This record gives sequence, C-alpha cells and structure tokens, in this order.
Amino acid sequence: MGSDDTADTVEGDEGTVEHGPRPEAASDRSAPTSERQSVPGLMSDTPRQGGTGPATDGRWSQRPYHHPAAGWGAAASVMRVLARERAPVKGTRAMFDMNHAERSYDCPGCAWPDDTKGLKLDICENGIKHVTWEMTGKRVDREFFAAHSVSELAEWTDFDLENQGRLTEPMVYDAATDHYVPISWADAFELVGTELRGLDDPGQASFYTSGRLGNEATFLYQLMVREYGTNNLPDCSNMCHEASGRALRASIGTGKGTVDLHDWEQCDALFVLGVNAASNAPRMLTALAEAHERGADVVHVNPLVEAGSTRTIVPHEFVDMARFKSTPTSTMNLQVRPGGDLALMRGIAKVVFERARETPDVLDHEFLESSTHGFEEYRELVEATSWDELVAQSGLSEADIRRAAEVYLRSERALISWCLGVSQHEHGVDTVREIVNLLLLRGNIGREGAGPSPVRGHSNVQGNRTCGIDHRPGTEFLDRLAEVCRIDPPREHGLDTVRSIEAMHAGELKVFVGMGGNFVRAAPDTEYTAEGLRRCELTVQISTKLNRSHLVHGTKALILPCLGRTELDEQRGGKQSTSVEDAMSMVHLSSGRKRPASPLLLSEPAIIAGMARATLPDSATPWEWYVEDYDRIRDVMAQVLPGFEDFNTRVRQPSGFRIPQPARERTFHTGSGKAEFCHANLPDVIPDSADVLVLQTMRSHDQWNTTIYSNNDRYRGVRNLRELIFLNADDMRARGIEEGTPVDIVATSKDGSQRSLHEYRAISYDLPRGSAAGYMPEMNGLIGAADYSVQSDQPLMKSIRVRVEPSTSAGM
Repeated sequence: MGSDDTADTVEGDEGTVEHGPRPEAASDRSAPTSERQSVPGLMSDTPRQGGTGPATDGRWSQRPYHHPAAGWGAAASVMRVLARERAPVKGTRAMFDMNHAERSYDCPGCAWPDDTKGLKLDICENGIKHVTWEMTGKRVDREFFAAHSVSELAEWTDFDLENQGRLTEPMVYDAATDHYVPISWADAFELVGTELRGLDDPGQASFYTSGRLGNEATFLYQLMVREYGTNNLPDCSNMCHEASGRALRASIGTGKGTVDLHDWEQCDALFVLGVNAASNAPRMLTALAEAHERGADVVHVNPLVEAGSTRTIVPHEFVDMARFKSTPTSTMNLQVRPGGDLALMRGIAKVVFERARETPDVLDHEFLESSTHGFEEYRELVEATSWDELVAQSGLSEADIRRAAEVYLRSERALISWCLGVSQHEHGVDTVREIVNLLLLRGNIGREGAGPSPVRGHSNVQGNRTCGIDHRPGTEFLDRLAEVCRIDPPREHGLDTVRSIEAMHAGELKVFVGMGGNFVRAAPDTEYTAEGLRRCELTVQISTKLNRSHLVHGTKALILPCLGRTELDEQRGGKQSTSVEDAMSMVHLSSGRKRPASPLLLSEPAIIAGMARATLPDSATPWEWYVEDYDRIRDVMAQVLPGFEDFNTRVRQPSGFRIPQPARERTFHTGSGKAEFCHANLPDVIPDSADVLVLQTMRSHDQWNTTIYSNNDRYRGVRNLRELIFLNADDMRARGIEEGTPVDIVATSKDGSQRSLHEYRAISYDLPRGSAAGYMPEMNGLIGAADYSVQSDQPLMKSIRVRVEPSTSAGM
C-alpha cells in the first residue's frame, strides 16, 4: 500500500526552497474514532499534507515555475507514469492509438476536438495518465474485499483506493460483516429492479452520470429513466457548464458553442477566459501556439497567470523539442478578480461604443438590424455604466481594459472561449450572455473564425446532454422520444445535482444510481452530500475503479464494474463501437482494443439494459436486442435526435460528422427568432468586508476531476502538498501570515452557516488582492448546501467567501 512521492517531480529543482518541518507520516488509517468526521465512509478529519492524494511524509516545497508548458516536463511525466503502472509497451501503443476515431478509442479525458489533418500523436500528458490509469494491471477482486472492511477502507486516502486497480466483478454490501461480497449480475439487477419497483413514486430515485458515458449508453440510460417515470437525471454539467448552456440557449437558441477547430485556426483575435489550458485541455496548447505563430492576438483572462498562458513546446513538434524551442501562447494576460469577467466584457463593449461615435462601421449595423433584438437597450446600459464601476468590479485598470478592447476592435474575426472560471459564479449565466453581447456587436457569430466556444472539460459530457441527459428536457425532444420509442415520458422537470442532495436529506430520495464518477467527492459540501447518500435505501455505483462513493453508501449498496473506453466490447453482434461528441459538436466512433480487465465486466449499455429489464419487466422496449448490436441503438437515435439522421453511415466517415448548429448559420431559435442581447446589471463581486477573500477551487496539474495521481502540481511549482491555500502576498502580510505556515480557513455560506478547514499551508502566489485559490476536492467542504447560483443552480466553486487566519489548532 505504499505511495509514490516521485510520480511527478517539479522541473528545475535546483534552488527549490523547502518549507516547514518534516511532518510525520500522514496515512491516518489508524486514526482514533474520536477524530473521525460524523459521516461513515469519509476519512478522518486529521490534517494530512497530501489531502486526498498519496499518504506522504516527504518534505513539501513550492517555487515559481519558469519552464514552457508541455515539452520535456510533460514527456518525463508520461515516462514516469508508464513505469509506475508497469505499462511501457501498452502505454506507448496507446499514444499512437488514441484519438484516431476511425481505428481506435477516444481519449477518456478532456473533450478537446481530435486533429483532422492526420496528426500521429494527437495526445497530451494528462490523456496518457488517464489511459494508463485505466489500463493498469492491478485488480480489486473478491479477495481484496474479503480482506478489507468498508470501515477500514474509509481511512485510506482516495489515491490509495483508486490505486488498487480495476474492479473485476459485481459486489453487494453486507451490513452484517461490513464488507462488500460478490453477487451475480442477475441478482444485482434484480436487487435494483426490486428496489425501484417498490418505491411509492419514480421521483424517489435519481440517476446521475459523470459525463464519461458514450452516446449509445447515454440514450439507453435516459430512455430507461423516462420509461420508468422520472426526469431525475442530474449530471456533472449541473456543476460545471450549466450556466453556459442556459446562457447560450437564451442568447442564440442553442446550448452549445458555434465554432469548430477550423475557426480556431482562422481567428485573428482569441480571448480565453477562466481556462487553465495546460492542465485541463492540454491539446489546446497547440491551437494557442499556432494562433500566436500566425500573428493572432491571444488574450488570457484569469486571476492566476497559468503556465499554459505563457509559452509551450508542443511534444509532437519534434524539431522544437530537440531544440528546446518554445512558442508563446499569449500576447496579453489580464488578471481579473474572481467573477470580474463580466465587467471586463462590458468595459470592452463600452470602448466599442465610444469608437462607434467616430467610426460607425466598427459596429456591424446590417447584422444588428436584421439578426439581433435588444441592441439599443444594451447600448444604453453600457453607456450608463461608469468606468469607476468597471474598474472596481473587474479588478483591472481602465488602461488594461482599453488595451483588450483595442485587440477586439482591430480584429476581423474574434473568438471568445471560456471554462469554469466564468461559469461557476452566482452570475455565470449573465457573464456568458455578456460574452455573446460583445460578439454580436461586430457580427462575430455565424462566420468563419469567430464565435463563442465553451471549453467542455470531460470527454462526451456534451454528448450526454445532446443524447438526453437533462433534468429539464425540451418538449420537442420528449414528443419525439414518445413517438419513436412508444413510451409516455414524464413532462415535469426532474432533480439536478443540488436538488438531488437536498431530496436525500429530506428523505424524499430513496435510490441513487451513479453512472460513473465519484459523486461524493465531486459534489459540494462533502459532509452534507455524504449524509444524504447514507440516508438512501439503495446506492448503485457503476465504476471502473474503487472510489470514495463506494464507501459512503446507502442501507443497501452495489458496485457494478464496467468496461473502460480502452477495452474491447464484444457483444452477440460482434465487436462494438460507441460514439462520443467533442466540445465542438463533432461526433465520431470510439473502439476499444484492449483485453478487458476481467471476463466478468459488462459494457455500460449492457448494465443499463440489465437494470431496465429488471425494473420494467413488462417493457416493450427491446433492451437485450439493442445491446446485441449498438447499430440498432444508433438507428433509433437517428429518428429521435436532430442532426443524427443517417447516424450509422455518417459516424463511420473519417473523423465522423458535425451536428448542425443553426446559430452557426445565423438561424436563432429564440422567442424573437433573433439573437437576444442581455441587459443584466453589473454584479457586485467584491465582499462587503476587507477581511473576506474570494476563494476559487481548482484541480492540480497531476489530477483529473477527482482522480489524483500525485501530490505535486508541476505548473504551480508545488511538490508533496495538497492541503494548501494560494494567497496574495499583501493579503498575507495584512493578516500576519508567514510563508508556508498553517492557517485556518472559515467559509461563510449564503445562509449564514460556517464551515472550516484547519492547518492548511499558506503559499504566496501571483493573484489579485482579495482572492485566494486551493484544490478540490479537499476544499469542497467549504461550499455550503445553500451556495449555488440562482441563475444556473450551479455550486459556487469559484466564489467562496472565506476568512483566513494563522492556525490556532492544538499542537501547532
């Protein structure tokens, strides 16, 4: 059960300053009961510098990172991962197989589009980590579960749980022994069916998906749930890009961006807001470098200046690698205060209107007249907004805003991209709509090299929504589903993630099914979420690896292991492929090649069909027939989903096909039939008290969602530490906080309740005064149940109000 503290060392360790005393070993697996949190299944609350990562007693350190993103640091990290997982051959093959949709599997990591120009190594460091983590030779079998009780496993770190390897057969919780024990697939399905059939109302069950599900499994999943009788389909988008979807639908009539990778290659101004490209979408670095090389302006907007917004060496550029030649990835970096993006966008619009008085044609008058609604009201709103307000709320100087505006004004084709740094705020919907407002002014939508481009962070999370995972389904979709599939789907809205957790607490939700992911770690307010799950009568987790959500379970609990995306899926009709949709609406096939980790694994469509038949024994839906050949599922999808016509033929084309985007053609499916300007007031993002900081949670570089590969964060210069908080140096001095010393963090929720973390290390970092940052999932516990946006219902993971003081914990 050892840990690997050298899994991802920080480059350029010469001169590294090591901080603090050498701590004692922090595994805490034998922590006394008195130190445990109140919810069984969670780790004890004793501070551990590795947080949910590997247990470590190594010295921690932090130093500024001055190297290019990707490059040799990424290559060295990949080699260490391959060696650690004992997969040098399989991992190397994976590099050449991955992201070539016509012959192999799609990366199960991010949703960045695949290269269509024949690139042989369309991969990244994190994609290789993700694949080798899935292809590990380690196994979690019945002998493992017999040797370790759930109470014992609860004290293991999340890294150690996942590091045990792949799950091999279905397991059921035995309360008498506190162990998971084997169960046959038939009995597991019958248990699910019995519990669901026994509920008083289908609305007492909730069916979550993490986003990794292929399109065919997604369609079957929502079909099962709706035939059962509920729209309770929470998903990870409820926590990530819900604001983006709602805003784009309101502004341009589609919940997606309008651009594709070709547009990224054609724009001459690129604004990237709230994105940490080097860690969260590393293949974007190629697009950023190419944009800079062709002379485009690339403006990054983020409280932190991340490594991906400075320079890079793209690993598949072999000459540059050999020469250590880096390419800039930006022409400007603007460090807004958290939540200040809307003020920046409005400030740029204000300069556009100022310029229009002298040079009217900076506005696209023909487009504004023919294709937009609410323009004059928006102009009045912008002109009435003072520069003092814009400067205060953005955290930028008027000069900086004007510099950004000049970039926008001199461009012929502007593209604006954004991620969770924009969406996970109270006013996330308004901010995305303000982005669209700015694009509309100069007609930067519906033409080459221009438009809105949200960065989806998880492979096929966009496909999940397209194929029916939505707790607020549209009438047209339900009507078509009813006609084609001959079911009577419910029409009332279902529960999203936040409401599902609330319903668990209220005793209104009895069954929770998690299709992938690690719900208890991904959701906010960790203890509150865990308490809710423990109140369920049945929890079902469909997974590839052991994780925390298997230990925080209902009265009855199942672990159902599924095939990974890299693995061969053989059904009665032969070898199967599934389809996925990337962040720019391209749909292509993904075909696993590797031998499954266990002969007892089932595919996700097979698991869904098994649960459906057991739950709906009299269903006329041919569940088993669908699973025999996924082409049959696609034929039905082609009849239900707009843009999927002739699905089976088009998806087999090289690189697949793109789902039509009406807004791309300047056809806007809004109430007015035109693109709608938003007239939102400028939000106040500055806390009332100077003692309060605005904290944002984020991933470390050596992490993918809730999966943590090591305690290091190469691009932020951190080694052997996760329980930390990044602070502005002036804010530290004002609070009497020394570099590297322990601090206590107290968050005040919207409802006035407080949550705290203790003995986190304070690290000075280049970010605006009044702001702070730290890692999820360690800091999710600071986000209260009431801390979600009224616009999007998203948890406020980038807008946590905290006070930070030197630690007063005993023993310091």
